Amino acid sequence: MQTFLTYTFFALILLVINSYILYPVFIYILSILFKKKIEISNESYPQVSILISAYNEEKVIEKRVQNILNSNYDMDKIEILVGSDCSNDRTNEILKNLENAIPQLRVFIFNARRGKAGVLNDLVDYARNEILIFTDANTEFHQDAIKKMVQYFNDKRVGGVSGRLELVETHEHIKEGVEEKRYWQYETILKKSEGKLGILIGANGGIFAIRKSLFVKVPLDKPVTDDFFISLNVIKQGYWLIYEPEAVAFEYVARDVKTEFRRKVRFAATNFQTISFFRDLLFNKNIILSYAFWSHKIIRWFLPFILILLFIVNVLIFEQHLFFKYLLYLQVIVYGLGLIGYLFSKIKIRIGIISLISYFLITNLALLIGYFKFLRKKHSLIWQSTPR
Repeated sequence: MQTFLTYTFFALILLVINSYILYPVFIYILSILFKKKIEISNESYPQVSILISAYNEEKVIEKRVQNILNSNYDMDKIEILVGSDCSNDRTNEILKNLENAIPQLRVFIFNARRGKAGVLNDLVDYARNEILIFTDANTEFHQDAIKKMVQYFNDKRVGGVSGRLELVETHEHIKEGVEEKRYWQYETILKKSEGKLGILIGANGGIFAIRKSLFVKVPLDKPVTDDFFISLNVIKQGYWLIYEPEAVAFEYVARDVKTEFRRKVRFAATNFQTISFFRDLLFNKNIILSYAFWSHKIIRWFLPFILILLFIVNVLIFEQHLFFKYLLYLQVIVYGLGLIGYLFSKIKIRIGIISLISYFLITNLALLIGYFKFLRKKHSLIWQSTPR
């Protein structure tokens, strides 16, 4: 029994090390050895449809539309479709006024609240162009973002392109101890490597483009993570999903730890639901794709259970060797520092590595809660943007 527990302990550790250390190294090396050669066009740019689902976005919607109009792109080749998901603030009024003044803008007011997925499904049907660009009302594009993404669609093997989302934090965010930006910088490194291989495991929801012919309607009977679902279907259909770091968009980080926690719980629940639509990617003939899907997503989403089991097994084999004692002490110290980091965030104190540990543990707690919401079907179909 003790031997079995020992093997289990090391297997669990290997899963964690693979996901956070080995996988980033391997995927980086593979991206150098097997980088996709893509035909890029910098001369002829396609017509594009930019899709935005909005709910109560009166504070940002006018600025968002203007931001797109300020893009370094031929405005005769752009249409902007905004769907208001039964907004009850001034969003509808603002959009109607903008539509009267801006020929590129098409506004759709939906009188029943259905959530982001329902709005996007309808907007895709209304879109006139083959290249669809998905973005959010609280996102801002760099002026070259559209050009940088669509230049790849000259290559018929490319089905989708994700831009790089940069998170902006203010002094207030720093005091709150929100470590989302630093974690996102780590994620960006992985996305660059995966993108070079054409197997980006999920686009950035605030800035990505796909061919309309590859769009699969987002399920309305089961809550899924829409950008993850839409972009992964590109890979599922055998096309490349790549990453363009020079196509930049900006968003503010969540305003505090509590808000970020709620967002992660919501996305965790829908992420677990989304997996059910992509089982064939888990054991795909493209071994690198399956390895990336397991390492970057599946193992990480189940990490809370791995960490809990690791702690329990460590307690059971505690007396076997000094090595196991030190590892148990280390786990206790890490969890203690995480608690301290959370308490410090309540009084607006941020201490580097302690805040990062706290963010890591809070993220895993959100995954755990999200999983049980998924099992109990307590996650909502209705999408709402995170206050920032």
